Amino acid sequence: MATGHDHPLTELAAAGVSIWLDDLSRELLSGGRLQALIADRGVVGITTNPTIFASALERGERYTRQLRRLAEVEASIEDTVFAITTDDVREACHVLRPVYDRTDGVDGRVSLEVDPGLAHDTQATIDRARLLWSAVDEPNLLIKIPATTAGLDAITAVIGEGISVNVTLIFSLDRYREVVDAYLTGLETARLNGLDLAGIHSVASFFVSRVDTEIDARLDAIGTDRALAAKGRAAIANARLAHEVHVTSLATRRWRDLAASGARPQRPLWASTGVKNPAYPDTMYVSELAIPGTVNTMPGPTLEAFADHGTVTPVLLEEVYGPAQDVLSEIALLGIDYREVTDELERQGVRKFVDSWDELAETVRGELSRDLAAPAPHGR
Repeated sequence: MATGHDHPLTELAAAGVSIWLDDLSRELLSGGRLQALIADRGVVGITTNPTIFASALERGERYTRQLRRLAEVEASIEDTVFAITTDDVREACHVLRPVYDRTDGVDGRVSLEVDPGLAHDTQATIDRARLLWSAVDEPNLLIKIPATTAGLDAITAVIGEGISVNVTLIFSLDRYREVVDAYLTGLETARLNGLDLAGIHSVASFFVSRVDTEIDARLDAIGTDRALAAKGRAAIANARLAHEVHVTSLATRRWRDLAASGARPQRPLWASTGVKNPAYPDTMYVSELAIPGTVNTMPGPTLEAFADHGTVTPVLLEEVYGPAQDVLSEIALLGIDYREVTDELERQGVRKFVDSWDELAETVRGELSRDLAAPAPHGR
């Protein structure tokens, strides 16, 4: 493993990008690998989702003792999932606490998702966010809430209570503007409630690769030379325009008033940064979005690929917004409806996370049955 002094991740961090890992498992926590990634790869945060936890359970033996204990007391599947995920996230919060302290709370964050099956139920999302926040009980936690219509009101409500949030599954610029408004409204509520705004943090997870996957398929269906020439360009353009929305929001009187009260900016976070199309460079969603003041959360293979051969592309923001808009305009001229694409991606995103949650529950069910049937470890 290269050290933190001789690979491109150092350059990425120096460019002002916070490097987060899109992965968590008990193996990562217990084997010292997370500490190594912090020291050698510059990792300063973690994001999780149901798929990550399901994978961790299937490949790791470190859950066996806890699963056996939960099986013996006949814990429900839901309670078992809750116990496992909150325990892992709490431990990750402990490991990242020095980063949190060193960065005055900006980084050192660990994200834990509300049950995605609640994505269209505002009150249930609020209730679950409160429960997760209370159960983990660490200041460097972020509660992940999807940017559905119902999720927006939940985001405002929990921010108003002082709960820090990772807003997930953002695909469209219009929805991102609504997310920004939800955050600012939540901060205004928190201020009315007498809370310290400096203690409330948020990131807005703008999904990248899935935009190219969806639009590229439509460009392939069109099949003209002009359409094929537009492939692999929409996702980065969309993300760069999202950054313009962020910059614009920070220039408003509304934001300046909140900042004067101690509020922290809601940073854009580039999610879904693993490249799906092998024809594209495997680090493109990192190098092309190396924008100061943003977060890039990477799955392990993307992190290692960037450490090995990534390059930081200088981004002069005033020079990229216009060309980014030109890309989306070209997509529209080719007959692809941007709103239809982003609405479909949100539906797919919620559905995929619900499916992953069900897979996690099924994995837990199988592990509970297996552990209850197996003989107790020697010494029990």
